[in-house]
Amino acid sequence: MIGLISATAAGAAARDRLAAAWPDRTRVYEGPVGDAVRTAFAQCEQLVCFLATGAVVRLVAPLLSGKTEDPGVVCVDEGGRFAVSLLGGHAGGANELAREVGDLLGAEPVVTTATDAVDLAGLDTLGLPVEGDVAGVSRALLDGEAVALRAEVAWPLPPLPVTDQGSYTIRVTDRLVEAAEREVVLRPPTLVVGVGASKGAPVEEVLGLVEDALRGAGLSVASVAELATVDAKAEEPGIVEAARRIGVPLVTYSAEELAGVDVPNPSDAPLAAVGTPSVAEAAALVGGGELLVPKRKSAASPAMATCAVVRRPGRGRLAVVGLGPGARDLLTPRAKAELRRASVLVGLDQYVDQIRDLLRPGTRILESGLGAEEERARTAVEEARKGQAVALIGSGDAGVYAMASPALAEASDDIDVVGVPGVTAALAAGAILGAPLGHDHVSISLSDLHTPWEVIERRVRAAAEADLVVTFYNPRSRGRDWQLPKALRILAEHRTPATPVGVVRNASRPDESSRLTTLGALDPATVDMMTVVTVGNTATRDIAGRMVTPRGYRWQSAQEGSE
Repeated sequence: MIGLISATAAGAAARDRLAAAWPDRTRVYEGPVGDAVRTAFAQCEQLVCFLATGAVVRLVAPLLSGKTEDPGVVCVDEGGRFAVSLLGGHAGGANELAREVGDLLGAEPVVTTATDAVDLAGLDTLGLPVEGDVAGVSRALLDGEAVALRAEVAWPLPPLPVTDQGSYTIRVTDRLVEAAEREVVLRPPTLVVGVGASKGAPVEEVLGLVEDALRGAGLSVASVAELATVDAKAEEPGIVEAARRIGVPLVTYSAEELAGVDVPNPSDAPLAAVGTPSVAEAAALVGGGELLVPKRKSAASPAMATCAVVRRPGRGRLAVVGLGPGARDLLTPRAKAELRRASVLVGLDQYVDQIRDLLRPGTRILESGLGAEEERARTAVEEARKGQAVALIGSGDAGVYAMASPALAEASDDIDVVGVPGVTAALAAGAILGAPLGHDHVSISLSDLHTPWEVIERRVRAAAEADLVVTFYNPRSRGRDWQLPKALRILAEHRTPATPVGVVRNASRPDESSRLTTLGALDPATVDMMTVVTVGNTATRDIAGRMVTPRGYRWQSAQEGSE
């Protein structure tokens, strides 16, 4: 919960805007400011104070207990010009909160945390448990000193300026080790603990067994990703509470799923009780991985719990990111976040140039020229299979005539794939023209480099006969100058010469141009590969210089009847 505190009418107005925008995230604290701050500090994970920073410093100073315990605090000035991350920038999430508040209120976020100031990923912001000399290693990264990365298990990390050797170390491991001097230990969630239990098994017995099994194998409980068991035990109190205390989800599988998993130690007892010869081992192994701790029983007599531990292989991450039509303000926040998260960027050189300034220092860039789409897709997938966090970029939406389909054709289920939508050329052009896509529409690429012209022509004829609005991508180039005239002639068989046609070149870019013409008047020679051509259907109209396709034909009939 985010506590909101203000002292003046101006502050209350901005406060109420936040409260209205985030009704489920915020709580307004009224009354004397000092009392409100003290109460919110004790009750909330974060605070936004519409007060002077000096006043907030004096109010919260007596309340501070520690970096990991204190809430994040953001101050917004009376004029709403700045959102200052005052306390708990990383641990309390105040840096990100300042950016969110700034976006919502139109204020400039002020973040002074050293790593954020130089756009370096903070070691305590990676979403992994972290131990050791965080301040010392972070300072070494900031000072450009040699920091070695020792990845004992593969895990996709954001870009970090690391080397093979150095006097400081970042160690990525699920082993039960203590951080050495000048070392930070990151613990990725690589371990799955399968658990079986008799009815009524005490949580102390289940939890003690799990902790003993991990400790005996030299594994850290901080790297446990989940507890897994059979569906029949989904509400077994001892298992449910053990997962809660460890702080991980409880995942369950059907007896049929578990019975199909090959295990080294099957047993008749669980087969008779829940319908599978293995619960602990099978539940841990169902997603694959290395069995580190075979089934073992608790020490109680009689034993009421079993467990097994599996290390699942680290999975690389491939984000297929649509950059939109080119304008920076049409690049989505999700796309920006994925670009900053990626340690490897793969893309067409001219698209890389568009977003190079958004990348974190240390991002490895693999760029190539036109015509290498399949090679880029293969490269991105190969890098992800190495355990990297990869962003594969394309213009518009990555799934529309872009990189998503070749990448997914290469990818198998051994990596995680995330699609990040972007504003397509058809949508960007449509917004410039008016509302040409207000009813059913289709996009067709006229490039026959990958699709035979016979197939393209069949699709154009089908769209013409179905009276669909058509947006042509890749309409014309120096080497392909007859396809657009041919496609327009096909549409003209079903539409009048007065049918509106919108032509947009370089939509949303500095040299953007657009015009509204007709099917009979369009000169294909004025179109090139940077152009999108949108041909209306029989209901599309030029209304006040804007291209409009009504949502329904009844609307159009009513309008005509009133003329």
